[in-house]
Amino acid sequence: MLFGQLLCSWCYTIMSGSEKQVIQVRANAKRNGLTTLLIGFGVILVSALWLAYGPNALNLPGFFLCSAGIVTVLIGWFKLREPDYSIEITPQHITYHHRLGLWQVAWDDIVRFDQPTVTHGIEYKKLDVVGVKISNYEGFLKSISPRLATHLLMEQRPLLFQAPDRACTSGSCAGDDILHHTKFTLPSGKVLTGVQAMLANRMKQLRDTLGYDIFISASELDREPAAFIGLLRECHQSRMSPS
Repeated sequence: MLFGQLLCSWCYTIMSGSEKQVIQVRANAKRNGLTTLLIGFGVILVSALWLAYGPNALNLPGFFLCSAGIVTVLIGWFKLREPDYSIEITPQHITYHHRLGLWQVAWDDIVRFDQPTVTHGIEYKKLDVVGVKISNYEGFLKSISPRLATHLLMEQRPLLFQAPDRACTSGSCAGDDILHHTKFTLPSGKVLTGVQAMLANRMKQLRDTLGYDIFISASELDREPAAFIGLLRECHQSRMSPS
């Protein structure tokens, strides 16, 4: 309870005060990168000694140990490559950071945010993502890099099949919604082409399917999705409250 009060107080200070502070969220996937890297090198060193001085009959386990060390080093390296913070919340924007770039959405463009829910038979299942519905695509699409846009097109493709009417028992019914159009017209009349248009069409499809345009994976957060949504709501309310 005390932690929640402190968090709300901190959020209010950031969102309503004049100080240039931000709330920074470190992704769970980023944690222990250096430790993982060092463990991997340690395992490789042990396997090298094993292969050099151990009996030939134990070479096969030594090779497996060396392979495990290499995989661990790669995991640690990929962790270290990610930005220190995946999300930054300021009084003006929410910014998502990725090694391939970033995207940014203004608070004024956010309609709502929540954890999407889908039905499986008679059960309701919450997806392991945070969904954000926005009123204006232009600012978001202007901020995102082409490399990150391409990455999101691949990463979020499985979300298209979460709606019951898109379920596919055969696994081969891709449908027309996978074939993205290469043009998209914004309300301002501006025509987008290329990867920006593909991402805009994907966002529209995801809104029709799940009700949201942008999705943040739980692995990019430092807490459960419900707790992160609570933080966003507190910040939004603090921003709208009179100072």
